[in-house]
Amino acid sequence: MRAIETIKNIWKIEDLRNRILTTILLVMVYRAGTYVVLPGIDPQFLTQLQAQTRGGLMALLDMFSGGAFSNASIFALGIMPYISASIVIQLLGMALPHFQKLQREGESGRRKLNQYTRYLTVAILLIQGPSYLVNLRVQMAGAFPADFFFIVSSTIILAAGSMFIMWLGERITDKGIGNGISFIILVGIIARLPQALTQEFIMRTATTSGGLVMFLAEIVFLLFVISASILLVQGTRKVPVQYAKRVVGNKQYGGARQYIPLKVNTAGVMPIIFAQAIMFIPITLVGFSTSNATSAFMRSFMTNTGFWYNFVFAFLIIVFTYFYTAITVQPNQMAEDMKRNNGFIPGVKPGKRTAEYLDSIMSRITLPGSIFLAIVAIMPAFAQIIGISAEFSQFFGGTSLLILVGVVLDTLQQIESHLMMRHYDGLLKSGKIKGRSGSIAAY
Repeated sequence: MRAIETIKNIWKIEDLRNRILTTILLVMVYRAGTYVVLPGIDPQFLTQLQAQTRGGLMALLDMFSGGAFSNASIFALGIMPYISASIVIQLLGMALPHFQKLQREGESGRRKLNQYTRYLTVAILLIQGPSYLVNLRVQMAGAFPADFFFIVSSTIILAAGSMFIMWLGERITDKGIGNGISFIILVGIIARLPQALTQEFIMRTATTSGGLVMFLAEIVFLLFVISASILLVQGTRKVPVQYAKRVVGNKQYGGARQYIPLKVNTAGVMPIIFAQAIMFIPITLVGFSTSNATSAFMRSFMTNTGFWYNFVFAFLIIVFTYFYTAITVQPNQMAEDMKRNNGFIPGVKPGKRTAEYLDSIMSRITLPGSIFLAIVAIMPAFAQIIGISAEFSQFFGGTSLLILVGVVLDTLQQIESHLMMRHYDGLLKSGKIKGRSGSIAAY
């Protein structure tokens, strides 16, 4: 079989084999750490915390941490503080001249930005650590002593755990396969899949009305959603660019036609993250409100299967997609770079007309991309409506599915590039695997 032959080819390449084994070893270290409970916490109380992380924001955090959040683990805060710091630094690079200058300085600027990201990560951890412990105190009354020494020591342990995860991610990037930070998130998401799949199978087979048939139908539906997500992640609009010929000495440069790949979903999963953050505001207001009228109005937004919740959620995703695309894609800068390199779009004048042309294309492809992204984001709600369990429905869309699809494509592309370099066949019989052409840190 072709799959067996591909595995043999992968194993023959020493560098690729070592990278895969290193990645597996580091992932095992990470998974082992998710089960190490914070010192001083009684593990018998963890069932109370796990019951509280089956829905809402806590379920999302628990999924990204691979279950460490609900286990009160030393890795409970996961890699998300680093992702949050990366997002902040990225936004600052669009707003402040100092960070814009660092982005243009190449490798030295990138090292400086990484240093700022780490400092900001530590600051976020020092805020999130005590907040997590306060939540534990509320959810698990009596599980640990609420004295000052415990809070300080546990905060230090949680911060050190997240920084260690970040170090593991960097080692996977250097010595393993692909983007290590992205791979850590992927492992956390996939770690929940076997349990959710098993629970769904047991729930379906326990019923007498075509349970197994329904389970198979759910799997087919899941594969369809994954295929649609792959199209969303990889979809691009290629804009042809012609470069003028230049003769330097006896050599001729330029004259070739290239393409600018404008992504249908330039914003990635950032619009979903922003929209989810706003959708948690009504839940917070209900907790502080004493008015029955206000609570009744807000309560309609508290269930993720309700019509108004999903309608507003989808609308916010479309709005944030346009917003994030507008600040990420700079048609004026692209037109200026083309003009500087003697490039032009056939039939379009260089300069202002080129910028307007690129902007019009982005506006046209962003609309279907944003609508498609909104549909993928609310797909878990539809899955729950048709009877799929809350745990398994999380894999039918949303942030987790898009991250999972994107990282898997990037990892397979890395493996295929090693095979092609050694003159082996790729993973596919026809064509090449295309990644996202970007890092997941560009959430």
